[in-house]
Order: sequence, then structure tokens, then C-alpha cells
Amino acid sequence: MNHYAEMERRRQHLYGWFLLTPAAILLTLFAFYPSMATFWESLFSKGTRRRPSEFVAMENYTDLFNDPTFWIVVKNNLFYAAMTIPISIAIALAMALWANSKISGKGFVRTAYFTPTVLPMIAAANLWLFFYTPDLGVLDQIGAFFGFESVNWLGRPETALWAVIIVTIWKEAGFFMIFYLAALQTIPADYKEAADIEGTGRWTYTRRIVLPLLMPTTLFITVNAMINSVKLIDHLFILTKGGPSDSSKLILYYIWEMAFAFFDAPHAAAMTVLVLLVLGIAAAVQFLYLDKRTHYQ
Repeated sequence: MNHYAEMERRRQHLYGWFLLTPAAILLTLFAFYPSMATFWESLFSKGTRRRPSEFVAMENYTDLFNDPTFWIVVKNNLFYAAMTIPISIAIALAMALWANSKISGKGFVRTAYFTPTVLPMIAAANLWLFFYTPDLGVLDQIGAFFGFESVNWLGRPETALWAVIIVTIWKEAGFFMIFYLAALQTIPADYKEAADIEGTGRWTYTRRIVLPLLMPTTLFITVNAMINSVKLIDHLFILTKGGPSDSSKLILYYIWEMAFAFFDAPHAAAMTVLVLLVLGIAAAVQFLYLDKRTHYQ
């Protein structure tokens, strides 16, 4: 009997490993190996035909920390994330609550909210370029109607990053709304009926019942929004190219610029490693701390 139990246990272990093998292979090829290769490359100097690459340990990281442009980019990205993440989530939640309520034309409302999400990034950027063009753009045409002067929205350091932020919020809010909408539809109708019997108002029901039940979804969306905040590059190519004076340059664009414009792969690899490290720490905080405190008790 013990022999058969041992055989069954081994069979279950083997079955489990077979199920994990495809995911393990894909993660190794497209996540673990590229990450390790990037870290290894960040430890070497930039090689040329006359001067081959040499092992320099952490020198590339030191160069980054001493580079004023690096800190400008970090500051830009922190501000960009601080604006886009909470505003996108708040708008997505508001849209989901409205699209899930008893309103006429509910299907049209949901489609209208989700439409920006299905647009390609380049197409969305070109669409907003039409809005931001000085004198001829929609924003300046509206401003001229009220007597305001023309504004070069993408050509001024004070407004360039804000212009990119608005495009991102417009693009991502509809995408996040879908997750909230799906989560709202899983909340049992009994909760609302019980709240109505108790005479609970709509705002109290939303604040005390709906929002706590949506916390796991909010955490998931927050982590995705944080990841999205460090991988924007398409819009910058079309709208600002990181300018003017690096005022709208973000991390991924700076990595691309170092690797493919300045052909400085080691420093680009070092910055990539730093980004992966920050995202890894954020993921660890999510799974080890926040995830246990987001479920409704």
C-alpha cells in the first residue's frame, strides 16, 4: 500500500513539473536569461574597434548616478507616474461605476470609454498631435475663440510633459475601466438589496461595500499602471522626442537613446537593471505585504 502511495505521489509531482515546464521555458528564454545578460553587459565598458570592452564592475552605475540627465529623467518619470497612476485609476473607477449603473445606452457608453484603448499608440499620438499643433490645433482654435494666445504645448518645457500625461490618462483610463467593470459585475446583488433594506445611501454603499471589494482589482491595476509608467516610448517619438531640454524625457526613451542613438549599450543596460530592480521591489511589496491587506474582511 505504501508503495502505491509513493508511486502516486511521484506521479503527481511529475505531472506538476510537466505543467510548469512550458511556462518555465518561456520565462527563461524571454525574462530570466535576458535579465541576466543585461546585468552582465552592464558590468563592462563600451567597446570600440581599437579599444575592446573591459570589465569595469559598477562603474557604469556610478556614471549614471553622476549624470545630471539621469536625475532629470528620474524626476520626470516620478512626476509622470505620480500624475498618471492615481488620475487614470480614479477616472477608470468613475467610468466603471457609471457604465455599470442603470443608464440608457449602456453599451454605447462602454464602447466610447474603451475606444481609446484599442487605438495603436502611434495613431493615438498623431491624433493628439492634431490637438496640440500651435495655431492650427484644436486646443488653440478653442483658445482663440475665447481670446487666448496661441500656446506651443509640445515646445515649452512647462507644458510638454503635461501634454504627454494627458494623452496617457486618456489612453489608459478606458483600459483600466474594463477591469473595474468586470469586478463590479462579480459583486452579488444581495449586498445592494440588503443595503437598500437597511436604508443605506448610494455613497455609503459604494464607500463601505463596493470600494473594499474592489481593492484587489485596484491593487492589480495600480501595479500595471506603475509598470506602464516606465515603458512609455511611442508617444514621445511622435510628440516631443524627449524635449524641449529633456523636460519630457522618460526612462525608457532615455534607455533607447543611449543604446541606439549614442550606441552606449553598457550604460543602457545599467539603467535597465535599475528599472528591473525597482519593479522587482514593487512586485515583492505587492505579494508579501499589500496583497494580504487588500481583501475585504
